[in-house]
Amino acid sequence: MTINMSLWQGRVDEEDGDKGARLHQKIQPADKASEPGIMLMGFACDEGVSRNKGRVGAYAAPNEVRKMLANLPWYDSRPFYDNGNTPCDDHDLAKAQKLLANNVTDALRQKHFPIIVGGGHEVAWGTFQGLANHCLQKNTTTPPRIGIINFDAHFDLRAPSGQSAQGSSGTPFSQIADFCQHRGWPFHYACIGVSRASNTQALFDRAELLSVLAIEDKHISAESLSTVRDKLQGFMSQVDALYLTIDIDVFPASTAPGVSAPAVHGVAYPLVESLIEDILSAENSDGTMKLTLADIAELNPRYDIDNHTARLAARLIWTIARSLSGPTHFQGVM
Repeated sequence: MTINMSLWQGRVDEEDGDKGARLHQKIQPADKASEPGIMLMGFACDEGVSRNKGRVGAYAAPNEVRKMLANLPWYDSRPFYDNGNTPCDDHDLAKAQKLLANNVTDALRQKHFPIIVGGGHEVAWGTFQGLANHCLQKNTTTPPRIGIINFDAHFDLRAPSGQSAQGSSGTPFSQIADFCQHRGWPFHYACIGVSRASNTQALFDRAELLSVLAIEDKHISAESLSTVRDKLQGFMSQVDALYLTIDIDVFPASTAPGVSAPAVHGVAYPLVESLIEDILSAENSDGTMKLTLADIAELNPRYDIDNHTARLAARLIWTIARSLSGPTHFQGVM
């Protein structure tokens, strides 16, 4: 794990005092963390996308997102920490995911809110393992009710096989489903924005077998948003903790060109942001927010245009972070 604080640079408006502050002026290295806050982690990895026969380049995403985040305004939110990058430099994806999982577990134990920036969507298996480890450390006899909400054009429910026996960017939610089955945990998975043109019938069949809430991209519009919102609310009411994962290829290629697999249809950003705001406002009966951690996947700076996609990823993180500035508290899984 390496932390490069020199990436955090931007404009300084001294004449506006603290109300003119930007994130680069407030971010702190993780080793300076003195109270619970937002813990940003990078997962610098191309291995999963390579195994899934996609366009590599996501390795550079975490640092590019930091550069775009740096100049965004600060709104008196919780402390914001940078925990550096967990790299996958030796093709050992399982090891890198395990290292990421350990970092996530540590952050949750310290009552931070982890936001992880991949890398390909193989980041999700590392993120979930960290959350699962945290649940196991709670040593409760009742299986946790975790809901996974994935904004994605793809199910990523492929079964690990062949060269990718240890997983790829296309297998994380299949790996999570298998983990839950072996542990006797319920598997609650919603895939929002999935594309019929980007998933085989076998994947749709597997999603149905696993009782996945699947909402296709073509069914998400301004006119249908209330219906989608109702379905999402019903899903969230069944769980106590939420894991939000956003694959940037859920957006149209015109909005997010810098991804491994650009979307022809996609879902418009304002619609996704509106649904994310619903997720951010979901609470348990004791007032704790259900959202426990989040990650961003599949940003590929190699194919980006004028940092459009990196700025989009930064905006998503900023939106999540800003929502944590209010009185609602987060404290990991119950």
